[in-house]
Amino acid sequence: MSSSEQIASTSFKAPDSSRLQLNEQGKLRHFLTTDGLSAAVLTEIMDVAESFSSVSDQAVKKVPLLRGKTIVNLFFENSTRTRTTFDLAAKRLSADVINLNIATSAAAKGESILDTIRNLEAMQADMFVIRHADSGAAHFIARHVAPHVSVINAGDGRHAHPTQAMLDMFTIRQVKGDVRGLKVAIIGDVLHSRVARSQIHALNTLGAEEVRVIAPKTLLPSNTNALGAHVYGDLASGLADIDVIIMLRLQRERMRGALLPSEHEYFECFGLTEKKLAYAKPDVMVMHPGPINRGIEMDAAVADGPHSVILQQVTNGIAVRMAVMALCMGHNAAGKQG
Repeated sequence: MSSSEQIASTSFKAPDSSRLQLNEQGKLRHFLTTDGLSAAVLTEIMDVAESFSSVSDQAVKKVPLLRGKTIVNLFFENSTRTRTTFDLAAKRLSADVINLNIATSAAAKGESILDTIRNLEAMQADMFVIRHADSGAAHFIARHVAPHVSVINAGDGRHAHPTQAMLDMFTIRQVKGDVRGLKVAIIGDVLHSRVARSQIHALNTLGAEEVRVIAPKTLLPSNTNALGAHVYGDLASGLADIDVIIMLRLQRERMRGALLPSEHEYFECFGLTEKKLAYAKPDVMVMHPGPINRGIEMDAAVADGPHSVILQQVTNGIAVRMAVMALCMGHNAAGKQG
């Protein structure tokens, strides 16, 4: 059985994910998905991230929390923001970081993913940050690593992107004070978005009043309502009384067939403009996990405008990923910075 076949057989339902992610004390060992984790666990991630948010302002942008630990970034898919912020987060925790170039590694020569992991464990790796095109890859690896090793999911197929969801929750909390009681609209390519799935789980767990998804029918999964979101087919009704707008990237690389008539028509119906912002609350905040396709998902006036917190999301990605790494390695980061 190939690695892809083994991964495809992996179950990552919420109860199973919770048992796999938490140790006997109920603390994070792995961070694979927001699904199945309690509000207390998600809030702890944000609280610890808050304690790290000032590190970037220091003259020496480091804390010694993970000195002597080795973190391996295993990115089987391309990435800029996620990989860079994970790299910076690990280095600011004083860990040793290895960025494995998959294109030139033994994996490109046919080595199985488990053999790659076993060899890196033999080099005394303490944590793997995994990005993979197959849904369930991070869960599969987490089930097979040594007891002392932690796994963080940096995005797997269409399944989950939990650190992106948590940096979004952290940003919402910074701007709005709390996630609880807010109405949030997620707009765009929900069908292919692992980010949207993780966001919906986190928002509902943290007490959002309502989560809406707004998209053409061809870009909606069949189980959207089961995920815990209300479906809308147009911006005018979907954005009414909304506190937070989260735009999604059109993932052309994952699409099969003609799911959209044209990018121009998509922008006319679902692209965010200053005029369409008026459908939402006056103090609405606008988010996007990036990269942005300007003129397709939103226009420049919105992306760079006063409602946008997109660059704040990028900055917060470092603190949130520091928090997840610290918690998975069994540290109380807030109490050990000194």
